[in-house]
Formats: sequence, C-alpha cells, structure tokens
Amino acid sequence: MIVALDERRGSLPLDELLQCRLKGIHVDDGVSFRESLLGKLTVEHLPPSAIIFSNGFRGVMVYKGIKRGIDVLASLFGAVLFLPLYLFIALAIKLDSRGPVFYKQERVGQDGRLFSLIKFRSMTVDAEKDGPVWAVVNDQRVTRVGRWIRKLRLDEIPQLINVLRGEMSLVGPRPERPFFVRKLEKKIPFYSHRHAVKPGITGWAQILYPYGATQEDAQEKLKYDLYYIKHLSPIMDLRIIAETAKIVLFGRGAR
Repeated sequence: MIVALDERRGSLPLDELLQCRLKGIHVDDGVSFRESLLGKLTVEHLPPSAIIFSNGFRGVMVYKGIKRGIDVLASLFGAVLFLPLYLFIALAIKLDSRGPVFYKQERVGQDGRLFSLIKFRSMTVDAEKDGPVWAVVNDQRVTRVGRWIRKLRLDEIPQLINVLRGEMSLVGPRPERPFFVRKLEKKIPFYSHRHAVKPGITGWAQILYPYGATQEDAQEKLKYDLYYIKHLSPIMDLRIIAETAKIVLFGRGAR
C-alpha cells in the first residue's frame, strides 16, 4: 500500500493503516516509493529532515576506504591498458588541429575543493574565448577528431590521472565548473551536497539521464546524484560501470 498525500497532518486514515501493518501488509510512503521506482530523489519539496533521518547515506563512510583502493588499482590497470590508445589519440589530435593534446579545466571536487580536470582536447583552442558555456548538440566548437573521441567517451580517459591523484573516483557525480556551481547553488536546493563525495568519471546520473545543458537539466541530474550518494555501495558502482561500458559501445549521450 502506497500512501501519497500532499498534506499528511490530520488527513491520514491512521486506524486503517495501523490495521494493515498489523496484518502484515506493507505500507510505504509515496516519496520513498517514487525514489525506489525512478532511482532519484525529489528535491523540489524535500525537507532537510528527510535526509537527516534517512536510513541511507551510510556508504559514504563505510565504503570510503574500499572505494579508494578499487579506484587506485583500476586506474593503474586502465592507464597501462590504454597506453597504446593514448598515443594514437594524441597523434590524431595534433594532426587534426592546432593546440595542445590535453585540455585542463578547473572543476569543483569533494567538499568544494577545486582541481584541474584533465581531458583529451576535443574543441578548438578558442572554444570559450567569450566565457564558459555548456556544450550543445552538434557543437561547432568541436574538432573532427574531437567529435569521434567524444562519441566514444575516449576524451575522458586522462581523468584516470585525476583518480590516481585522489581528486576523483571512477564513479561519482560529474564535477562541474565553479562558474556554473556558483549559479546553480543559488537556484537549486541541496545542490552543494552533491560534493559530499568525490566526483567521478562516470556516475548514476550519466547512465540514466542524457547530457544536460540547462539549469533544469542540472536539477534533474542532482536528483540522481543524491540517490547515488544515499545508496552508495560496491554493487551500485559495479552496476554503473557495466552500464557505462554499454553506453561507450553504442556511443549514446555524447555531445
């Protein structure tokens, strides 16, 4: 039985619900049911007490040490495995357009700390001469090689260096730029709380929600990020990595 009311106080059929529970019938809150069904938290009308007294969010401390160990081992393995691919992509970038092979961009990490995210350069060197902007479909700033490595998500491979440095994890909320974070924190409830864990190369929002380029998209992705933090576990990370592999193979969601 699902109880989904806008205002519970004084309107719940308490006797009937109590009888249902005593008879072994499961009674679930509408918000919790929606969360488990859709895999995201509803943040628009979520009171802080819903997070403070929640049964979730335990994995942030319990899984912390194990997660770091997995990150280091997997990143070292990936760095060796992708070394020939590194060289090929680097050569292709240099032959395709002027500019450096790697692109560094300031991002917001765990607890609001800033770090330089490393990617293969997929845009022209003057892509943001007029200031930071979100990527769009068929972005004209993307180079020919950049379009392919973005489609296959190969531009993200150098972030294994960020993982080894301890600035990122393999799985977590995608790190955003300070310029956008400052704007979004003022407009979206709980946005800053996505920084409770390390950002990731891939994440729950990345496999369930398409690339976002608006405030509305950022708010929707936050719902998935908070759900991930609440249910953080090795099994969930493995599920995300498996789904990410499928996305890479089919080139879905890139811009």
